[in-house]
Amino acid sequence: MNKFKEITRELSSLIREWEPKLLSLADDVISDRRNSQNRNIRQITGHMVDSASNNTHRIIHLQYQKSPLQYPNYATYGNNDRWIAIQNYQDENWNNLVQLWKYSNLHIIHVINNVDPGKLDNIWECDKNSYVSLQDMIIDFLRHCKLHMNEIDELIRG
Repeated sequence: MNKFKEITRELSSLIREWEPKLLSLADDVISDRRNSQNRNIRQITGHMVDSASNNTHRIIHLQYQKSPLQYPNYATYGNNDRWIAIQNYQDENWNNLVQLWKYSNLHIIHVINNVDPGKLDNIWECDKNSYVSLQDMIIDFLRHCKLHMNEIDELIRG
């Protein structure tokens, strides 16, 4: 969809830039260094997979279910940390995890490019009395990705 062409272009660019960079990192860099949330690069990458997956599901649900959409927010009350722990990204094969990150994000680009423009004002109730439109969710996804790529970059630089 043309409305989000710049967003999907930037997401594609991030994937092309970061896939080789992530794959080239030493195990101690991806496993030992931690950010302010006590996450290492493996865990941040896993969290971005979860984010792409959850956002894909919300984008789809927002196009056919009643608005405001009642759909769980996996990030509420620290649940995103539970997702990271339960899936044990710490011990995931690094190459597989990077490929999962890449293809999850390539898929959400495809989904964004096929959003029904008539549904962009549909609303998701992300928390009690807190709402986000489909359009704003798509726009924020890029910001969220960049935030985590910057965290990874800081951890790489040590």
